[in-house]
Amino acid sequence: MRILVATMNAGKLREYKRLLAKVPGLELATMDTLSEKVDVVEDRDTFAGNARKKATEIAAVAGVTCLADDSGLEVDALGGRPGVHSARYAGEGATDARNNEKLLEELREVPEADRKARFRCAIVVVAADGRELAAADGACDGQIGYEPRGTHGFGYDPLFIPDGYTETMAELDPETKNEISHRAEAAAKLVPLLRELRNP
Repeated sequence: MRILVATMNAGKLREYKRLLAKVPGLELATMDTLSEKVDVVEDRDTFAGNARKKATEIAAVAGVTCLADDSGLEVDALGGRPGVHSARYAGEGATDARNNEKLLEELREVPEADRKARFRCAIVVVAADGRELAAADGACDGQIGYEPRGTHGFGYDPLFIPDGYTETMAELDPETKNEISHRAEAAAKLVPLLRELRNP
């Protein structure tokens, strides 16, 4: 079974190969194997909606099954923001550092007990003909710290302290992060669904 992963990032492809290793005969590729560029506007109001839109549009152009995900950070004290706007929270083209600065500024007066948050991830697999083949989601609960710490990871990892840990996601070693991450949980739910597709 060949699936195109909606990314140009070789690191993300490696991560999915590891997360979905229990699906026998699965062949994954990135979008850089496509002859034409596909730009998908992520304008849905849920992570699942954005993932579904990406997977559907790319699968139609590529003519093969596509796996797409969308993920972000939800902060309870901010009513769930930044949510689907996580990557551009401080504006279009915002850097990770700028997004983190804005988040810390908005939480400046919020006490530790009220800084609960979670990373969410939705994964959707769509066939070339537009049929949704599988969907799964995952979450990693924690809270937002008071300053960036750590050099691993990206996005809000330097501010996010997972439940049960004192380190931020950016301070954890990659193996630990990959075991507890929102994407890992979603992928674990996806594995039996993909196995079923392969052996109906």
